[in-house]
Amino acid sequence: MIVRGRVWKFGDNVDTDQIIPARYLNTSDPYELAQHVMEDSEHPNFAKEHKEGDIIVAGRNFGSGSSREHAPIAIKYAGVPVVIAKSFARIFFRNAINIGLPIVEAPQAVDEIDQGDEVEVDLEKGIVKNITKGKEYQATRFPETLMAILKAGGLMEYAKERLKADE
Repeated sequence: MIVRGRVWKFGDNVDTDQIIPARYLNTSDPYELAQHVMEDSEHPNFAKEHKEGDIIVAGRNFGSGSSREHAPIAIKYAGVPVVIAKSFARIFFRNAINIGLPIVEAPQAVDEIDQGDEVEVDLEKGIVKNITKGKEYQATRFPETLMAILKAGGLMEYAKERLKADE
């Protein structure tokens, strides 16, 4: 899986309240959530100004805070194909994988990628390329099972595929 897009850069400790504010949690419609993604972050107009395929790059502890699945769902349904960060909060990491949102830990890449850069991510090889600057970085690679879950589109789709294969 290779994705390519323009970067929106965020800092450290972007929590789930910044990703999808609690005032919007009265819906589980993923497209409604996507309309408010990152509204309380350092880029409050992200939902209105980003283009489908744009990539979020952030610092440490992305997705900290409450364990709501709404946060990675809002990002995924906003058309963000991958989030690159120095590190992810554990519950956000698991929720992202479960709903099929690719996430990549690549601290050096995050340090050297700037707002607006174009990047390419090879999820299977764990490679992040900054196309704008002509640099390449090693990211943490997923084990085969997690990669299979992402390729399937999330844990539920993966389970359905496995059940069909066992019939």
